[in-house]
Amino acid sequence: MSPEALELELARLHPAAFGWAMACCAGDRTAAEDALQASYLKILDGRARFAGRASFRTWLFAVVRNTAAELRRRAALRRLLPLAVLGETPDGRPDAATVLARADATGRLVAALATLPRRQREVLHLVFYQDLTITEAAEVAGVSLGTARTHYERGKAALRKLLKEEPP
Repeated sequence: MSPEALELELARLHPAAFGWAMACCAGDRTAAEDALQASYLKILDGRARFAGRASFRTWLFAVVRNTAAELRRRAALRRLLPLAVLGETPDGRPDAATVLARADATGRLVAALATLPRRQREVLHLVFYQDLTITEAAEVAGVSLGTARTHYERGKAALRKLLKEEPP
């Protein structure tokens, strides 16, 4: 893929990639922006190369997911090392995702999703919010198709049960 075509495809998929980065970073907008920027940098400088074994979108989501996980590991290591604490503090203002989550119905859904295991949340996000097939979601999540199907079905069943319960 030529550099120009690569940049055009990244620009076209940016909204979906940002949504996926938000999901990979548990709704932390700053972390999602960092993960997406680091992913783009990896792609544009050639450290991550599209080999055509999957769709471009699936490959991009896998790069974002792996980069977000890498940044989480680095952040955890920094927290464990006393000298590495750099005073990273949020500015105190809620981001758009937080404001939206305060709405009653959305808040219940977010709470229900938060109770699901990470893999179930990931597969459901990829299928429902990113319009991927379960096969593509399995590739992005790095699990087998059967495992992705299991996470998908169990996640839907758990959400159905949680959302039928009366709100607290």
